[in-house]
Amino acid sequence: MNYHNITEGIFISRPNRFIAKVEINGQTETVHVKNTGRCKELLIEGAKVFLERSGNPNRKTQFDLVAVQKGDLLINMDAQAPNKIFAEWAETHIDGLTLVKPEVTHGDSRFDFYMEAGLKRTFVEVKGVTLEQDGVVMFPDAPTERGLKHLRGLEKCVAEGFDALVVFIVQMERAAYFCANAKTHLAFAEELSRAKQAGVRVLALNCCVKPDEIMALGEIETKI
Repeated sequence: MNYHNITEGIFISRPNRFIAKVEINGQTETVHVKNTGRCKELLIEGAKVFLERSGNPNRKTQFDLVAVQKGDLLINMDAQAPNKIFAEWAETHIDGLTLVKPEVTHGDSRFDFYMEAGLKRTFVEVKGVTLEQDGVVMFPDAPTERGLKHLRGLEKCVAEGFDALVVFIVQMERAAYFCANAKTHLAFAEELSRAKQAGVRVLALNCCVKPDEIMALGEIETKI
């Protein structure tokens, strides 16, 4: 997927989950942050950020913060990107794909996708990964009860005879492997392990990230 009208800035502060103060061309601007996660290891004062200018002159914020530079690693932090990335990847990497439906409710869960390929009927949940430490990428960066519910819902799908897939879109290029962040949310890490044992497939995809583009590169190792 691509972005347009990209501008470079310097991160100053984040008053709340939805906005940030960024210096752009010597002026302090209030910008929209397209990720409500904590991202404390990314959004630090002085960090170089990349923003997409809105085409809507009536918006209160004229820029969306979409990527941040962490050392020599560019990390996309647009929370809306992972679903789009997976949909693009699925079209070219899943054999016999005949149906992709976004936002499908099954039981008491709402999943990101329902897919059909041949006789396979698959529910898919997609998570974006922005947390990296020494080359290891992890999810979540904060406790997520919603994530727990999705995993349990996928396990129920398997028990009912469906295929189930949880996809971690690693919003950066370099990654040694993916693992659950047990230190931050042990229950999620344990549930992910149970889900895998129950038959839920776990996939992690790293990405080529540029200021104006992000696309899936390929699978990376998962240690669950």
